[in-house]
Amino acid sequence: MRDNKRMCDGNCAGCDDNAHCILSDVSDLHLKERKLSSETVYDGKIIKVTKDTVSLEDGKETLREVVHHPGGACVVPVTDDGEVILVRQYRYPHGTETLEVPAGKLEYGEDPMECGKRELLEETGATADAIYSLGQLLPTPAYDKEVIYMYLAQGLHFAEQKLDEGEFLDIVKMPLQKAVKLVMQDKIRDAKTQIALMKTMLMIMGIE
Repeated sequence: MRDNKRMCDGNCAGCDDNAHCILSDVSDLHLKERKLSSETVYDGKIIKVTKDTVSLEDGKETLREVVHHPGGACVVPVTDDGEVILVRQYRYPHGTETLEVPAGKLEYGEDPMECGKRELLEETGATADAIYSLGQLLPTPAYDKEVIYMYLAQGLHFAEQKLDEGEFLDIVKMPLQKAVKLVMQDKIRDAKTQIALMKTMLMIMGIE
């Protein structure tokens, strides 16, 4: 059986200390799939869906259904008192309310940090003296091209919400530690919120 593991210098995203690394830039991976053709099967306001024919490593062809989404940005606003600001809103596909960090959809070509600042202001009425990147999230990489950019906001100043037409939500404040506890108790189930809260806690603890 072919061994496809590759050695690295211990500094890439796919390794732990100086362990063998099996991740590299996708252009170097033998697993890469090549698109042969693409057909648009749905083109909506937010998403587009294509049916792509791709060539696999062994030369065979298969179909991939792909959701095209402009991406989004989310922000974890943390007050000087260590409270996090969340929003409670109804999510129609799941038929339930969720607790989430402020977030929104990117416009094509928009800077993700500017999107995060805009959504923070619109949903909570807050601006921030400092915004730090928490990295990127691929919510469902098997079939969705969406990328979510995560940020931590500190040094908050508050004014009025500027909600979009048809947008309804409640503001919920709680200690960051309590929010993380709700994640661990499966009471906060939104993926971006779970990951952004956990990364915020680690950053504040000085764990990178």
